[in-house]
Amino acid sequence: MVNISIYPGELFDNDKQEFITLDKKIDLQLEHSLLSISKWEAIYCKPFLSEGSMDNVTAMIDYIKCMTIGKEVDTKYYYLIRKDDLDKIQAYINAPMTATTFRKQRPSGRREIITSELIYYWMIADNIPFECQKWHLNRLLTLIHICSIKNTPAKKMTKKETAANYAAINKARRAKYHTSG
Repeated sequence: MVNISIYPGELFDNDKQEFITLDKKIDLQLEHSLLSISKWEAIYCKPFLSEGSMDNVTAMIDYIKCMTIGKEVDTKYYYLIRKDDLDKIQAYINAPMTATTFRKQRPSGRREIITSELIYYWMIADNIPFECQKWHLNRLLTLIHICSIKNTPAKKMTKKETAANYAAINKARRAKYHTSG
């Protein structure tokens, strides 16, 4: 979770051609989670995790609204968020939120479009409880990746590896029993 404060300020309403004064300080708690992403995808009807999904200010503001926990805030206040707070939010979104690391894997030929529904499917397939939808997204994706690795059957040995394994076992037995064959 990340906390930011929005301070009083003025905005210009282009439709009404007038300034709007927002005079309250508002403290926000934000959570980057599967739940937040699914709310954002319901608005935009496109995958959040795709390239360019956050290219415009409105999409970013809408995502910050979806990340907000606990209280309704007048939409106008979100346009007063300072650049350093936007950077803080972006750093929080990009943080791994786990100590787990993976070796680099060769990219597969086909990239799957990842949507919130696909992530929910992975949760169901791996028996991950739904309360995890409120976890930081990167932590949840790490758990899903670990489940995938642990549920993958062991790779079969090639004929050459099997022969080498049997040869090593036979060699150890010959040495143990002091025989020649």
